[in-house]
Amino acid sequence: MGAEVFDRVKSRLAAREEEASLVHGILVVNLAPGAVREAAGRLRELGFDMFLDVTAVDWPGREPRFDVVWHFYSTTDFVRVRLKARVPEASPVVPSLTALYGSAAFMERECHEMYGIGFEGNADLRPLLLYEGFVGHPLRKDYPKEAEQPLVPYRD
Repeated sequence: MGAEVFDRVKSRLAAREEEASLVHGILVVNLAPGAVREAAGRLRELGFDMFLDVTAVDWPGREPRFDVVWHFYSTTDFVRVRLKARVPEASPVVPSLTALYGSAAFMERECHEMYGIGFEGNADLRPLLLYEGFVGHPLRKDYPKEAEQPLVPYRD
């Protein structure tokens, strides 16, 4: 059944995809950053009703430096799809999916906080896990593990 769903997805995304492959039973579609929102909308139309997560992969020394990765799940077909987009270090910005999947708001905040990836259209990218004033992005591979952050007084 997964193969039929993947063929349907590939045919609907054919105009926008750069490359699609099957990896560990998951269809992986590489896209340009500007094509992500439209592709996610098409996945939603195809029954991918659950947005699982968004994260990034840091590749220092490679240009573009970051891969932003989104995972979707179909609760009717029981299959997953992964969308990936490469973004440069100078302007690591991708479209927000909050208009399609409300749960994306918090996941995008976490990705922004940990990697410094911007999500155009997400109006609330405040820190979620770290405190206000934290300097840097701790999941970037060039973040020094010995780095000390400024002390922040506890609030009453």
